[in-house]
Amino acid sequence: MKPISLKPLKDYRLWVRYADGVEGIVDLSEFAGRGVFEIWNDYGNFEKVRIEPDGAIAWNEDVEMCPDAIYLKISGKTPEEIFPKLRELNQNAGNQPVLRNSD
Repeated sequence: MKPISLKPLKDYRLWVRYADGVEGIVDLSEFAGRGVFEIWNDYGNFEKVRIEPDGAIAWNEDVEMCPDAIYLKISGKTPEEIFPKLRELNQNAGNQPVLRNSD
């Protein structure tokens, strides 16, 4: 899922539009002030959000978020709906033998 446009909003919310037409607002306030997101303590840093050439949603070279994770939050879809191969892998995983330790 490739983001094509974004806009920082107040209260650590971010509006994002994706190439497939999905768009919406995601609340990122749970990350504010935590770990690498301490840079958001200066709200001006949150407003510096951009789309990297690889599609990552980034604030600087050290702080970025996976665009797929944000797409899931906005769209309400499951990973299996977006990535059909995951469904196949999960189904096949259930057919694998279980190895048990004989100790």
